[in-house]
Amino acid sequence: MMRFSIISEKLRQLKLIGMLKAFETHQHTTLYDGMAFEERLGLMLTEEINFKENKRLARLLKSAKLKYPNACYEEIDFSPKRGIDRQLIANLSTCNWINNNHNLFLTGATGCGKTWLASAFGNLAARNGFSVIYKRVPTLFESLEIAHADGSLPRVRLQLSKCDVLILDDWGLTPLNQTARHDLLEIIEHRLHHGAIIITSQLPIKEWHSYIGDPTIADAILDRIIHKSHQLNLKGESLRKILNDKN
Repeated sequence: MMRFSIISEKLRQLKLIGMLKAFETHQHTTLYDGMAFEERLGLMLTEEINFKENKRLARLLKSAKLKYPNACYEEIDFSPKRGIDRQLIANLSTCNWINNNHNLFLTGATGCGKTWLASAFGNLAARNGFSVIYKRVPTLFESLEIAHADGSLPRVRLQLSKCDVLILDDWGLTPLNQTARHDLLEIIEHRLHHGAIIITSQLPIKEWHSYIGDPTIADAILDRIIHKSHQLNLKGESLRKILNDKN
């Protein structure tokens, strides 16, 4: 018993919590009695790896603050009327586009599932070890305006530039003033060779230039984000309306 308690305490001191739980399980069952030492050690090490991976995933999802944290790539609705390209989705599921600093644009009418799909890809990115930040564009510019006033702008910009995947939801809902345009350009510029951006918008991509407003800044922003992008225009009836009708 003394030996058991000493080993447990040492594992706890080393913060090998997954291995500790496995060790305690092994002590209270006879299922593993016939196994060689190497086999039991291997099982405990596997438990430690799984524990750390699950803990990291939980941390990544918590910091991402996805609109739909339970949205999963595996549950994407491929109904023909939605116009979702299966091959494109399959290619995106590898997450190579994130490593290659490509972007993903999801457009379509309100309620068609753009934000859910963006959250699903954010979830998938986190499961593959990428850091993710979700922001509604109107709320983002409100927070940047506050950051200008209280001096926290460098910290906010650094946070937005360091994450592997930045989700900008509801792009094009509110007009941009000149400060917001410059802030947007700075964010895009700092992310040019780092990670990916997911943008959801009711506006077709061809209208983004006029949405940004200032032709020079619009050219600079769109030149940086459209060149290496994957684009998906969602169709079909509003999913919100369908769910409301069912309820």
